[in-house]
Amino acid sequence: MPKEIERKFLTTNSGYRQVAKGESYKQGYICRLPDKIVRIRIAGNKAFIAIKGMLHNAITRLEYEYEIPVDHAEEMLQKFCEKPLIEKTRYKVPWGKNIWEIDEFHGDNEGLIVAEIEMPSEDYQFELPPWVGKEVTDDSRYLNANLVLNPYKSWK
Repeated sequence: MPKEIERKFLTTNSGYRQVAKGESYKQGYICRLPDKIVRIRIAGNKAFIAIKGMLHNAITRLEYEYEIPVDHAEEMLQKFCEKPLIEKTRYKVPWGKNIWEIDEFHGDNEGLIVAEIEMPSEDYQFELPPWVGKEVTDDSRYLNANLVLNPYKSWK
């Protein structure tokens, strides 16, 4: 079964921008329940539907993701997804043997920047880049699906 094993961190500076170009992402949720979500995403000029299962623990969950036509995704985002949509710029940054994904959020989540690393196993050892700070993997507020109802702007 396909699994997503991921850890999340806040950033301390924008040094990652020196080595990566950002890509625009827009995503929404058709289903957003504690044990499952269905997400629609447009990333640049491609679109995807993802089904994610309950977290086995803080860092591992089932994930099925498939490419779909962009025009279908646009229509689903408008007609079926909860609002507001999640809008962000994603930077994919090589560091050591890994690719880090840094999301700079916009709209109701403006000001939030999260760095993520996907790992092959839960005990995988990796080097932290100098622009990575506090780990927030265990804080459910940082899950994209939760930022719809509890956006970053309301945390302050």
